[in-house]
Amino acid sequence: MDRIAITGGAQLNGTIPVSGAKNSAIKLMAASLLTDEPLRLTNMPRLADTRFLGKLLTRLGVQVTESDGPDGQQTLLHAPEITSGFAPYDLVRQMRASFNVLGPLVARSGQAKVSLPGGCTIGARPVDLHLQALEALGAKIDLHEGYVYAQAPRGLKGAEITFPIVSVGATEHAMLAAVLADGVTVIHNAACEPELADLQDCLNAMGAKVEGAGTPTITITGVTRLKGATHAVIPDRIEMGTYAVAAAMAGGEVRLTNARPGLIDALLDKLKEAGAGVEPTADGVIIRRNGHRLDSVDIETAPFPGFATDLQAQFMALMTTAKGESRIRETIFENRFMHAPELMRLGADISVSGGEARVRGVERLEGAEVMATDLRASVSLVIAGLVARGETTVSRIYHLDRGFERLEEKLGACGAQVRRIKGDGEPEL
Repeated sequence: MDRIAITGGAQLNGTIPVSGAKNSAIKLMAASLLTDEPLRLTNMPRLADTRFLGKLLTRLGVQVTESDGPDGQQTLLHAPEITSGFAPYDLVRQMRASFNVLGPLVARSGQAKVSLPGGCTIGARPVDLHLQALEALGAKIDLHEGYVYAQAPRGLKGAEITFPIVSVGATEHAMLAAVLADGVTVIHNAACEPELADLQDCLNAMGAKVEGAGTPTITITGVTRLKGATHAVIPDRIEMGTYAVAAAMAGGEVRLTNARPGLIDALLDKLKEAGAGVEPTADGVIIRRNGHRLDSVDIETAPFPGFATDLQAQFMALMTTAKGESRIRETIFENRFMHAPELMRLGADISVSGGEARVRGVERLEGAEVMATDLRASVSLVIAGLVARGETTVSRIYHLDRGFERLEEKLGACGAQVRRIKGDGEPEL
């Protein structure tokens, strides 16, 4: 099992290019099931999650080809026919988002058998809203022995779908299914994250008729078939925010390129409030800190455009050495403070009560052995290690490999002393 070792104390100075968005790429890959023509995705990240989904799509009949093209890293996906409508547990359990192949399979071929994704370390995240949306579109749903059997032999039908709570995954799933439904589908209380707008742009390039993504109401006029297309994945706002926090933590000056700072305004506002320098550029943003100690700042996670839950752990790491006390409220997922005990192993002063953590800034962190508990928590420990005295070793970094591309290379190019220690093998997720 690989580990990452960080020797703290080096400032970050240089340029970090932001990769394509993981959370968008994996849903765009699922869209390839909707057409018998090739879908070319550019600005594609190379991650464990995209690799896992590629393996599942191949099983279903998609030809998946990765290459370096004139627009950078790209993935060509081509499903001339669906050769299987069965997504087994041993593949779906490795990544929850792979459950979203269910809707496209039913929309195109009329039936599918997909495993329920199982539990999640940061909360239950049930798929009931996904299934309710598909039922509203006319699919017959049966649950048996951990699998979802979905059928719509006469095709899906447009419908009014109202989500009782905002769900990014369920909104994306409903969009993927409704584009081939007969009639008009209106999704109410839809998630507004930018990944939804990216999915809309890709689907429309394929010939779909989708309007309103990025707002609470999405309208989809179904079409009989989709065609192939080329689409560039949006920059990863979580990766962008992570490196912004890392620069503020370590000090120095880092230019983030291929980035859209407007996607993380909530974070950038908090960084400025804490005392970091933030300067938007033509293709990204510059983050500066001249060595002075940051001020404590309170945050509360919220759906977009609020403070992203996927940046909460990173910001907590930043606050561990800030002046004063900060309060961090998590409103999206339960069990998402599991990184706090690991940060405390580095000397952080944190107390957790329910959905709130209090972080009392300390003068200095000390290097130690720590363990990643989920994708975003793993990188928060790397961020803390950038300033901890001595060496910090982070184990179970297969979590990190799911969502951060070439992290050691990107940080190392800016002066961080970070290296990967190869293990004997990688565990299954």
